[in-house]
Amino acid sequence: MITKSAVFDETLKNYLGQVGQIELKSLESKLGVEIEKDEVIVPFFGKPYRVSAEGVFDPSGKQPPLEISVVLCKYLLLCPKTNPIADQWVSYRDFKDSGPLTSYFFNSVEQPVAKHFSGRLDELKESCKMLGGFQPYIKLSYELSMQFNLLPKIPVLLLFNNEDDEFPSHCSILFERRAEKYLDAECLAILGMLLSVYLRKRIDKELHIKYE
Repeated sequence: MITKSAVFDETLKNYLGQVGQIELKSLESKLGVEIEKDEVIVPFFGKPYRVSAEGVFDPSGKQPPLEISVVLCKYLLLCPKTNPIADQWVSYRDFKDSGPLTSYFFNSVEQPVAKHFSGRLDELKESCKMLGGFQPYIKLSYELSMQFNLLPKIPVLLLFNNEDDEFPSHCSILFERRAEKYLDAECLAILGMLLSVYLRKRIDKELHIKYE
């Protein structure tokens, strides 16, 4: 029986082979990444990851989880020929092909943040800032709104309202619509999951990343 891990390994191997065929220099202006010899340096959650046909490596020189490697490879492989302009914020369900993962995104990405930080608004603010979150340029009627530049050209917006006498706490994670030009629906879901996990991990050190 072929395991999920084996499938991911084979998928990554295939993607790395495709990365090796890319004209890397063209990615600098289109994605805002750096090129050093045969490597692409991609800022991911504020840290430099190196991607080449030889593999994906985090800032410490180690291979990150397969899901992260797949996201970074797809980010390079799906690079659009022309940069789409920044446009309106949308929810995950607004992306094409997001249907099968819409419930997953709500239940495993947004809801855990809402529940974990219910009544802990100050802790969420601190966790956001530690992950590089900053106030967006637009004013929104939420108790907390934070923007993250998780990948170049793919900003993410977190909106949070604390619980009150009538409603439970609520969290929404939004993307710019152009994000689907850079990553497919599955990779965008992984991106949201990583943000959700990293925010909570700042508070609970034992928290583990779960994609299922």
